[in-house]
Amino acid sequence: MTAPVIGFIGAGNMATSLIGGMLQKNVKPANLIASDSKPEQCAALERQFQIRTSTDNAVLAAECDVLLLAVKPQVMQDVCRALPRERKPGQLIISIAAGISCVSLENWLGAGTAIVRCMPNTPSLRGQGVSGLYATPAVSEAQREQAESILNAVGISVWLDEEKLIDAVTAVSGSGPAYFFYLIEAMIDAGEKLGLPRDTAERLALFTGLGAADMAVHSDVDVAELRRRVCSPNGTTERAIETFRSQGLPKMVDDAMQACADRAAEMSRELA
Repeated sequence: MTAPVIGFIGAGNMATSLIGGMLQKNVKPANLIASDSKPEQCAALERQFQIRTSTDNAVLAAECDVLLLAVKPQVMQDVCRALPRERKPGQLIISIAAGISCVSLENWLGAGTAIVRCMPNTPSLRGQGVSGLYATPAVSEAQREQAESILNAVGISVWLDEEKLIDAVTAVSGSGPAYFFYLIEAMIDAGEKLGLPRDTAERLALFTGLGAADMAVHSDVDVAELRRRVCSPNGTTERAIETFRSQGLPKMVDDAMQACADRAAEMSRELA
């Protein structure tokens, strides 16, 4: 079979990461095209990846088997409405824009359009991302595999049975990196308060987070058991965990993630 031509409308950080990841997975540069409103961004992509670029979205869309929309949510409607309704037969649309529902995309692109909506996260920029994917009924099994292979070029992906679960994915993994950054920031501040030089506290906190995540990913037990194994009875770690619990950390996390999911739903209504 002929390899699909994959086009990117919008050439920001996430699109650039996906392009780089796909090239590392042996996708040929000739099968990738990107468009951006800024000619200098197009020129930078050509230099970095030796792929074709354009400033005309309609020209790009006419050639692609898979069209990935990587523009800001606020301009998505204008970008979609400017694309020709008559596009390449069997074309798959992938949207990575937060808050833009499949119903809205179908309204702007045409009824029956095959659409995959996904929520990636910023560690994708380091090849360590995780994405939640939802496909409309018009998406074929082969197209699902195409979408998965594209997102897996920068990490892993999980499929969702209901589109509304995208809001939950946003709360867990889409916004999740910021939660960990905030905790690391607090640990650095606390370490400095305890007398450590700030650069030492930062290095300890960063690599502790990295090591803990690696252990959790590769462990054959769940994170609760890993936590228990670190907590000796009446020891130092147990005292810290009990302080977290008594100060309401579990409820705080629950409330914060619910607020995140609620805001994601609000954005979807606002941008419809």
